[in-house]
Amino acid sequence: MQTKPLRPEDPRLLGGYELLGLLGEGGMGAVYLARAGDGRRVAVKIIKPEYAAQAEFRGRFRSEVTRARQVPPFCTAAVLDADPDHETPYLVVEYVDGPNLAQVVTERGPLTGGNLHSVAVGVATALVAIHGAGVVHRDLKPPNVLFALGSPKVIDFGIARALESTTEHTRPDQMVGTLSYMAPERLDGAAATPAVDVFAWGVLVAYAATGRTPFAADSPTATAVRILTAEPNLDGLTGTLRDLVERALAKPADARPSAQDLLDMLLAAGPEAVSRSPRPRTEPAVPPVARPSRWRRLGGPRPAAIAAAVLAVAVAAALGMRSVRRDDPATGAVPAAVSTSPAGTPGSASPAGISVVDALTAPGRWPAKRTEKYSCEFDEDGFVVTSDSTDEVVCPGPSASLAGDQSVKVNFQDLTPDACALVRFRTAGKAGYGLSVCPQTVSFTLYPRSGEARTLSYVNATVDVASRHQIRIDVADNIAKCRLDGRSVLTAVVDDPGLSQGTLRLGLVQSEEGSAGSVHFANLEARAL
Repeated sequence: MQTKPLRPEDPRLLGGYELLGLLGEGGMGAVYLARAGDGRRVAVKIIKPEYAAQAEFRGRFRSEVTRARQVPPFCTAAVLDADPDHETPYLVVEYVDGPNLAQVVTERGPLTGGNLHSVAVGVATALVAIHGAGVVHRDLKPPNVLFALGSPKVIDFGIARALESTTEHTRPDQMVGTLSYMAPERLDGAAATPAVDVFAWGVLVAYAATGRTPFAADSPTATAVRILTAEPNLDGLTGTLRDLVERALAKPADARPSAQDLLDMLLAAGPEAVSRSPRPRTEPAVPPVARPSRWRRLGGPRPAAIAAAVLAVAVAAALGMRSVRRDDPATGAVPAAVSTSPAGTPGSASPAGISVVDALTAPGRWPAKRTEKYSCEFDEDGFVVTSDSTDEVVCPGPSASLAGDQSVKVNFQDLTPDACALVRFRTAGKAGYGLSVCPQTVSFTLYPRSGEARTLSYVNATVDVASRHQIRIDVADNIAKCRLDGRSVLTAVVDDPGLSQGTLRLGLVQSEEGSAGSVHFANLEARAL
């Protein structure tokens, strides 16, 4: 990555980091190459004074950095440090020494074959990790995809929401993002959800394959109109990958696949997806997002292991490609006249969208675990929890913490007669809330930080242990409502001030101590509302 010499006005030291050169400037501040105390090189982003002076921005900046730190550093630049309370707030991330996607395409031409597939997989993998931590990138574009040792890494996630949600900077004529990569609902003033990043993924992959964005026009306003009304120009993009890009660019946000769905379909198709001819348009171009019967899925290993192998196809080979003329730049500012309808209320909170999505068919966010008394493992039907004698089993799960209002749904089946399927939410250590679905009852339980667990509410309900069921928990304004197979069955107050947020866990409760029990879980989705 090219570094410019420090200017007279640039600081030389900041929070124990020695600044070495200027990497770039943006709307929020400047990014510097720096040396940490242990000698390694890092990238330090310094926030502009006009934002630093706002207490609201600092608070949101602190919150978003906390979320960003929870993003696994696979295909992303790891967040290493931050100080929102410093006179000059700053963020420290992993330094990725390599060109960005815009530079590669500009200098060497569009990507093809395995190189293009590698970028599509790498960026989708990064979005799965980012969304899994409850973060929405909001500004995914070629300059924010860097190549280190041939593998793409996504940068600049985790602080855009802090700027966007600050009252002074949330106006109908101003929003965070880059116009060419902005989803239609954003231009209509809607809040950012993970679906906007999926749309940007589609634009980015199309740009990588063709050297232009699919809604390019002669002016920013015309580009915005095309995003809102026109079909994308995907000439030059072929095969199954074209079909996936088309789905990612769907106008309705709820018609787009999730990042996890994109990744699964990319890995199932393999590198040949770039050149394979699409199916006739009278049939679905790719498998539907809905999960197969009894939750079985094809394809062997899960994304993390396969993605590592796919990403070994070095994007560095793209550096030998020919140059082509670009019809549309990879970056561009958002004009003041883009919004076509009023934006939301200034300063209003925006939904975090999908925070955790897992088919629960192989180790991933939920690892396998076996002890002498219980096990949390996987088979062809999903995630199976078994117990020989333990009263309650809580399996380890993802570290992402959901705060406030949230919605959780998960399927279960093969419940043994003496067992109860357990969903724990707002879990902090041994404390938290739990919903237990047993063959004859459904109950909410509070597990306080001190003292004995106590039942908040329960209801008699007959549950067919041999059938498949869906549990859904909706929490709003400290009221938790349980739905079983779409039917409302139970409500409880969840207002413990020490349990306003926490992680999600799955497990098993034995209704008769000393007896053996088991339950299968699959297809879990959790959203921060």
